[in-house]
Amino acid sequence: MIEFRNVSKAFDDDVVLERVNFKISRGETKIILGASGSGKSTILKLILGLIRPDEGHILMEGKDITEMRERQLVDMRKDIGMVFQEGALFDSLSVLENVGYRLFENSDMSEEEIETTVQRLLGFVGLEEAIDKMPSELSGGMKRRVGIARALVGKPKVILYDEPTAGLDPITKRTIVELMIKLRDLEGVTSVFVTHDLQAAATIATEYAVAGDNVQVKFLRGGSDFCLANIHFVVLQEGAICFEGSYEELMSSTIPYVRTFVT
Repeated sequence: MIEFRNVSKAFDDDVVLERVNFKISRGETKIILGASGSGKSTILKLILGLIRPDEGHILMEGKDITEMRERQLVDMRKDIGMVFQEGALFDSLSVLENVGYRLFENSDMSEEEIETTVQRLLGFVGLEEAIDKMPSELSGGMKRRVGIARALVGKPKVILYDEPTAGLDPITKRTIVELMIKLRDLEGVTSVFVTHDLQAAATIATEYAVAGDNVQVKFLRGGSDFCLANIHFVVLQEGAICFEGSYEELMSSTIPYVRTFVT
């Protein structure tokens, strides 16, 4: 689905990424860990085509996006949803207008059709009642959930998460993580999750969602040595990958830098 081939990126004399290689398969979740400034958010910007690598190539479904013109990149981005750390909502727009922004701007749908679509997406994140509220009326967790609803417009194949659980209380964080698991297991979404939050990452790696009776979703956890096969971790150290593997391999790694995240 996504491939980085020897990707390097620098801003002036600051080398942010150096010869980074990884692949993300369809339906896989890639969890990227690393200290501030290690290049995590730069990877998301590169996937979106907002910036271009200095060296190397980035492929989306086999197509080299580093060679694309802006019009082609705009079309490619329709398959990608982005969830920002603080929700990144437009303060002057209602929840309806925020979630439906792409549809209002770039579709032939009627206002009634857009509202129906937005209601459905808000229903997925459990915020149907917030459709007419303004961002100032929402808690931090509600803003993140609205951000997820907005990211789902157009049924994207890929969702990028930039620290979506940062600064949230445990209950709200759990809600966000469950939404991410639902998207992965019930919608088949491929995702890239940039985070410092190992607890949230561990939950995503060891729990899975199943649809129960009456469309009720259940979250199940495996045994003590259980980890999902479609979850892989990447640890960045000063712009280079120092670890890539499963959750079990992450927790048993003896690499000193990796141990700073898991102890």
